[in-house]
Amino acid sequence: MEKVAFIINPFSAKKNYQPFLNELIKKVGNPLYYVSESILGTDEFIKENFNKIDIFVAIGGDGTISTVARSLINTDKILAIFPAGSGNGFSNETRFNKNLDELLEKIKAKKSRKIDTFTVNGLLSINVSGSGFDGKVVKEFEKTNRGFKNYIKVCLKTFFNYKPIKVKFFDENYQKYNGKYLMLNIANTRQFGNNAYIAPQASKSDGLVDMVLVKKFPLRYSALFAYRMFTKKLKDDEYVTYLPVSEIEFKVNTKNWHLDGEFNKIKSPIHVKVLPSSLNILI
Repeated sequence: MEKVAFIINPFSAKKNYQPFLNELIKKVGNPLYYVSESILGTDEFIKENFNKIDIFVAIGGDGTISTVARSLINTDKILAIFPAGSGNGFSNETRFNKNLDELLEKIKAKKSRKIDTFTVNGLLSINVSGSGFDGKVVKEFEKTNRGFKNYIKVCLKTFFNYKPIKVKFFDENYQKYNGKYLMLNIANTRQFGNNAYIAPQASKSDGLVDMVLVKKFPLRYSALFAYRMFTKKLKDDEYVTYLPVSEIEFKVNTKNWHLDGEFNKIKSPIHVKVLPSSLNILI
């Protein structure tokens, strides 16, 4: 484990990281690890150890993973994951689970592959980012104790009060999609997390992201929408539109976004750009 570093978000998984750390020390002996106090602290730790480390392991949710990934983009360094978030969308999509023995075996084998990432106005995203309804949900969700039940509660409460966003495209090929939407998502992988598949056809290695435009639908459609989303059957219909793109610009009349489940304020115009084969992932 000489060339491996473990980066722990102490606020993930209800702040219960100590059992993981105890087990890691028991199995590995004297691992190099960092309990992150801030994004800046994580950046500094990676910078200090960059030349002597081959594999950086992120222990946390999609936000933590994205923070670590940002320092590894377009390098030969490898990202590995121990999922400890509330949704764990990206780790689900890259086949990492909460089995430490399995993770250590993968690290030993040291096999990796390149996947795509993308940026929203220069800010990195590795999984799914978006604006509108789910941006608002993330903002409200961060005020709770997280967990799937709280996520569903926040979704329902937000749905009834939420006014659609207005989206306007610059490219004339997309101007027919100008209009009002419940939400707009940019999907590099298939799911938000918790096996909610917003873009079931998305691929993280095709040089494209799926832009998902969802119109506000009547209450009677919500059960069907949820069923399709959790069974990987969401598809183009009168309320959902999929646009595979490698780069796109548009305006949206809100600054509220989430990037990989973390709330962000991003000002329009919005420029989305895919970074093909930019991140090395342990397999």
